[in-house]
Amino acid sequence: MKVIVQIPCFNEAETLPLVFEGMPRSIPGVDVLEYQIIDDGSTDNTVEVARRLGVHHVVRIPGRNRRWLGRAFKAGVDHALRQGADILVNTDGDNQYPSSYIPALVKPIVEGDFAIVIGDRNPGRLREFSLVKRLLQRLGSRTVQFFTGESVADAVSGFRAYSRDALLRIHVVTNFTYTVDTLMQAQSKGLDIAWLPIEPNSKTRESRLITNVFQKVRKSGATIVRLATAYAPFRTLGALSLVFFLPALFYIGRFLYIYFFIPGEGSGNIQSLVIAGAFLVIGVQLLLFGFIGELLAVNRSLSEDLLTRVRSLELSTQAPSVELGEVIAPVRRMHER
Repeated sequence: MKVIVQIPCFNEAETLPLVFEGMPRSIPGVDVLEYQIIDDGSTDNTVEVARRLGVHHVVRIPGRNRRWLGRAFKAGVDHALRQGADILVNTDGDNQYPSSYIPALVKPIVEGDFAIVIGDRNPGRLREFSLVKRLLQRLGSRTVQFFTGESVADAVSGFRAYSRDALLRIHVVTNFTYTVDTLMQAQSKGLDIAWLPIEPNSKTRESRLITNVFQKVRKSGATIVRLATAYAPFRTLGALSLVFFLPALFYIGRFLYIYFFIPGEGSGNIQSLVIAGAFLVIGVQLLLFGFIGELLAVNRSLSEDLLTRVRSLELSTQAPSVELGEVIAPVRRMHER
């Protein structure tokens, strides 16, 4: 069994040695253990430091501009699969996740009990997180839990271990981040997920993914809306249609009450019917969009199954590379969502 530990990096020359201080050199049940970094446009000597630390694979994302975490994760997954990885562990270059937990993280997958294991930081109790960040972390977890019906502890944790089957079945479709999206996909596909309580390290720097509160709120809100309409379209739009159906019923009831119980006033309240009609039209349209969304979701599921089969076939015809070193990840245009 082969495990690759992946570390997305952007100017992590100072913190990368800290990540490797507790990095395991062997794991029970694992025959081959390798390390790879994803260099997302670093301008310092991150790559040189990584080589000195014994990193086996360096995946460079070309271009002068950052491609962000989602793009880096996808590039790392593609390379790890081509290298024959049975398990991929994703951590972070800022040393927020203790590397000493990696053996415990991969153990449930090695034993065949789970497809994905996620490190749970219990973000609600982390004092280093601002109030807004804690609220958004909780909102992300509650959103996934609401639409999947599964218990979710730390939806945005980036400390994860994936089986090869899980990596083949999950498809990253956004550049900015991937944590909530891939979790929703995994749970919608019925992949078994375990949560490992961890004690994160002290913060070494501020987040480079989110530079201010307003950006985080905007990005998180857009992600939640997109996931809600993608994975539970009828449930989402059906609930939204109630916002219009209920006022429509109120105005219809108001008109009928005035028409039958207040003689002579009914003709003067036609505007109630007009307003009710407008609300009804919007409500019906939302329901129809929900039905269309469900049909599109079925089509997306079939397309994803086909893509999984194609990827499996492609990888089965490629022998893993025995050469260790640096590769350039191909850049494909993906819309940030």
